[in-house]
Amino acid sequence: MTRSIPSLIIVLSIALSACGFTGVGLPSKSLSSISENPGAAQTRELTVFAAASLTDAFEEIGNAFEAANPGVKVNFNFAGSQILRTQLEQGAAADIYASADHKNMDALIEENLVIANSYQDYTSNGLVVVLPPGNPAKLESLKDLANPDIKLVLADESVPAGKYARQILFNMSQNPEYGKDFETDVLANVVSNETDIRQVVTKVELGEADAGIVYVSDAVAAPELITIPIPVQFNIIAKYPIAILANSSNPGLAGSFIAYLISPAGQAILDKWGFNPIIPK
Repeated sequence: MTRSIPSLIIVLSIALSACGFTGVGLPSKSLSSISENPGAAQTRELTVFAAASLTDAFEEIGNAFEAANPGVKVNFNFAGSQILRTQLEQGAAADIYASADHKNMDALIEENLVIANSYQDYTSNGLVVVLPPGNPAKLESLKDLANPDIKLVLADESVPAGKYARQILFNMSQNPEYGKDFETDVLANVVSNETDIRQVVTKVELGEADAGIVYVSDAVAAPELITIPIPVQFNIIAKYPIAILANSSNPGLAGSFIAYLISPAGQAILDKWGFNPIIPK
């Protein structure tokens, strides 16, 4: 479009306004800004705050969403769910919050920082024990986590994965096969509590720990690590919620991203990275 046909610009502007068009495909732009930047491509940015365990899956989903929506740029901020929550409470600007638990999401809803009717679960995750390559501590089973002098790394209790790991240990200590002291003995071996789950993975990868408890998705993203499964009767199924933030500058585009996330294409990517299908809250 050039300056030589201003009448066409006016006609198009009037037509779009008359139709009440507000779709995310063509965000509104003033006539003056169009005429000042003829032919300039618009870039619409979406900022997503997401739990660290979502890193690999969301980066792939972000690339796919951008490819399906030319002119869109998805920016991610990955960290522990509790860290992201604090950042949002302190005024950080974002469009979407994707937590690894309901506790942190619910807190934002109570503070009116999230659009409540956009809140939904879209995937779930389980946990697994990971060991460094070569397994220098020669751990063979879950019982070995209670052996003396084992270096275990967990996410901190304030992190969803850390809370889940401790719940798993408690569950196991209720079973006679492991004994009532199992939880206490294993926690005595904890040498570090990390502020997000990917830091646990890193310490195990570097051999700074003999074992760690992480999400299944984290183990999928680090195939060099050895895994010990956690039986379903002890494991935790972590439900992952997502919502549009009240201060989103582009809620329509945020809604489109969530729609892609729960579409067959988005769910296939989550499945590839070790996440489970959508389950009800």
